[in-house]
Amino acid sequence: MTRRLISTGSPFETAFGYSRAVIDGDLVFVSGTTGYDYVTMTLPEDAAEQARNIFRTLDAVLTEAGSSLAQVVRAQYFVTDRSYCEPVLGVCGEVFREIRPAAAIYVIAGLLKPEMKVEIEFTARLLAAG
Repeated sequence: MTRRLISTGSPFETAFGYSRAVIDGDLVFVSGTTGYDYVTMTLPEDAAEQARNIFRTLDAVLTEAGSSLAQVVRAQYFVTDRSYCEPVLGVCGEVFREIRPAAAIYVIAGLLKPEMKVEIEFTARLLAAG
């Protein structure tokens, strides 16, 4: 299998030189993604709603890659304030309650823009060809 790049069309991807996801072998490496709605380029204020937007974006990215949220094996969550941990993890629990990938959450000083409260990145397996 050759290396394949996936884009969401976000202006950040071309401006900053990265892909939303890279498929290499049977793995999909999904870049850190923030809570923008990439169609409208709007960002909700609420951290949990940002997380929900992220999961919608990443679900579409994984589908395009030939994978799914059920194939996620590693998740990393970054929040800019401790108070966002429980709301964001609540959303993660809604999505991953049965899947339960290896995961970690980090409280960090900040993201690229101050209104960004959450960033999530994944590693997933491709669906088996059948």
